[in-house]
Amino acid sequence: MYDGRQGSSSPFEQSVYLLSEAGRAVDRLLAERLEHRGLTPVHHALLSALAQLGPHGRHDLTSRATAPAAEVDQALDDLLSARLVQSMVVHVGGRQEVLTITPTGESALDVLHTDASATQDDLLASLTKGQRVELNSLLRRVCAAAARGAGQRPRPRGTSGWTLTRGSRRTWTRVREGVGPAEGPDVGTPG
Repeated sequence: MYDGRQGSSSPFEQSVYLLSEAGRAVDRLLAERLEHRGLTPVHHALLSALAQLGPHGRHDLTSRATAPAAEVDQALDDLLSARLVQSMVVHVGGRQEVLTITPTGESALDVLHTDASATQDDLLASLTKGQRVELNSLLRRVCAAAARGAGQRPRPRGTSGWTLTRGSRRTWTRVREGVGPAEGPDVGTPG
């Protein structure tokens, strides 16, 4: 049973791992709800992008998405055929297809937001209203730090550690400040 007064010594219960586990659980639960509606996370992302950003060129949407281009193109075709998105051709600097969300698409997105809210309620059922507000505030701060590039800083000076070397013969090697991979007794497994 979880006891909030005691921290865990397990590295797999550190916040970064717990956030990752929670994210995977949320992705899975939302994907299940989307699948029930005949949609995928790509459909949802595209509808959300068009609702938030307004009309966009098909090429821009495809390059903006994190999914493979073929999957994005298929999802856009699905949304067009379901009339959740509409297309128009404009001739500004050449021929370009511009996509916009339709009123039906906005209604569908509202339903998906309701599904997300229900998923959130299920996941956070064990928290009080105050704890939910606090969690939301903390997660916003974490996301803001991530957006600023926190965690992508180079390793602080004065530290050494282990790294997997590059090349055809990769080894787990100890690296010291200002020195490349170590040779000799430190090469091997961390101890």
